[in-house]
Amino acid sequence: MNIGRPLLHIEKLNFAYPGEPPLLRDWSASIGPGVTQLFGDTGSGKSTLLRVMAGGLKVRGRLVLCGADLDTAREAYLQNLLYVDPGTDRFDQVTGHACTETLRAGDAGFDAARWQALVGTFNLAEHIAKPMYMLSTGSKRKVWLAAALASGRRLILLDEPTGGLDGPSVRALWASLGALAESADRAVVVASSERIERVPLAATIDLI
Repeated sequence: MNIGRPLLHIEKLNFAYPGEPPLLRDWSASIGPGVTQLFGDTGSGKSTLLRVMAGGLKVRGRLVLCGADLDTAREAYLQNLLYVDPGTDRFDQVTGHACTETLRAGDAGFDAARWQALVGTFNLAEHIAKPMYMLSTGSKRKVWLAAALASGRRLILLDEPTGGLDGPSVRALWASLGALAESADRAVVVASSERIERVPLAATIDLI
């Protein structure tokens, strides 16, 4: 376990979808370096909370990432994180290569050699030049994961990252997250409905 200074501060968040009970009510947390799991059943708010952290949903409350306040320094806040909504069709018409180039834009710490190794480990070599709409759900997810795991951004947000993955790719994912668990200056938040047991966690946040 790696214990360090928090990178993301969340203060008194409140959020509800129209006509539904609140998912977040005066919710606060601090996310430090290493791997943190958001754990909860379907409907507990895991994916919503990731979208909030990614600046994709308007909420009442305060989020500060690496000193940048989402409300007052939005561009600096977003520059410090990488998140891909698993349900997005944003990249469907571009190739895996083009998707990766978009995700790494402005990321000075992106590790191209690490990305190339992950493309091989995830068996993406024959698919990375294809349009994303031609890829299976699992292969699309692997394109995003390869970019995320090679990223140099300070905060990586992963939503149910094992969904659609084959066994070898799941093992490769856990190995990569295990390495990131030792980071002193980067945080990974993994939303999952199953307890993570293969990676040393900095923290677990239960949403139940």
